[in-house]
Amino acid sequence: MYKLVTCDMDETLLNDDRTITPKTVAAIKAASAQGVYFVPNTGRNFLTIQDNLATLGLKQQKGQYVISFNGGAIVENAGPKVLTTQALDFEIAKKLWQLGMDRGYCVHVYTVDKLYIWNPSQTDAAYLTGRVAGWELPQESIEILATTPIVKVLYEVLAEQERLEVKATVNAEINASLNITFSSDRYVEFNDQAATKGAAVLKLGEMLGIKREEIIAIGDNGNDLSMIEACGLGVSMANGRDFLKAKAQYVTQNDNNHDGVAEVLEKFVLNPVD
Repeated sequence: MYKLVTCDMDETLLNDDRTITPKTVAAIKAASAQGVYFVPNTGRNFLTIQDNLATLGLKQQKGQYVISFNGGAIVENAGPKVLTTQALDFEIAKKLWQLGMDRGYCVHVYTVDKLYIWNPSQTDAAYLTGRVAGWELPQESIEILATTPIVKVLYEVLAEQERLEVKATVNAEINASLNITFSSDRYVEFNDQAATKGAAVLKLGEMLGIKREEIIAIGDNGNDLSMIEACGLGVSMANGRDFLKAKAQYVTQNDNNHDGVAEVLEKFVLNPVD
C-alpha cells in the first residue's frame, strides 16, 4: 500500500493554464481522506504554491508537507514552517551568478523566502506570471545576499543544446559538486549536490516512518529524475521527456491537461489492483 505521493507542480499537477482540474482535486482529497500524504515537490518557492495548497485543502495543515527548491527545503504547511534546508555555499552561488551575468542570461537566485532576478526577460516574466507572485529586481550584485542562505540559482536558457552546453561549462569551470537539472524546457537549475527531489522525499519519508517502497513520485522533466529513480513507484506524465519515461515504471495515458495525476491516484491508491 502506498502511503505518500510526491508530485511535481509545473507541467505535472498544473494544467498549462496553471490550474488543477476538479477531477484531480477530488482524487487528491480522496487520497488524503484515506490518510495518504500528498506532497508537492517543486523547484519553486513553497510560498508560491499556497493558493494551490488551499485548492487541495492542504494549506496551513499540520502534518502536511511541501518539498521546495528541488529538494533545498522540506516545509510543513502549517505556518508554513521550514523543517530542513540545503543551501549552496555562497562563493559557489556567486560564481554561478557571475557566469550567468557574463553570458547575459536571466538569472534567478532563491533564498528561502524571496526570489531575486537579474537581467529580467520578457519570456521569463510571461512564464512566471500566474506561477510566482512577486520577485525582487536588485540593482546591486549578489553580494547583497552574502549572509543570507541561497538554496538555488538558475538561468533561463531557451535552446536545449545551449542548456547542455551550459551544464558542461559549469562542470568544467566551477570547482563544485552541484546538482544540475533542467526544468520546463527553459531553465538550467543549480542546487547543492545534496539537494535533490529524490533525497528530500526519502528524508521526509524517514521522518514520517514511510519506506521508499511506499512512495509514489510523479514528474515530467529532468529535475524530477532523482525522485522517479528513488521512490517505490516512479511515474512519468504522458507529456514527460523521453529520458524520464525510459526510467519510469509507469507512464500515464493522460497528460497534465487531462488529469494525469488523477489517473495515477485512481490506479495505484484509490482503486489498486493486486
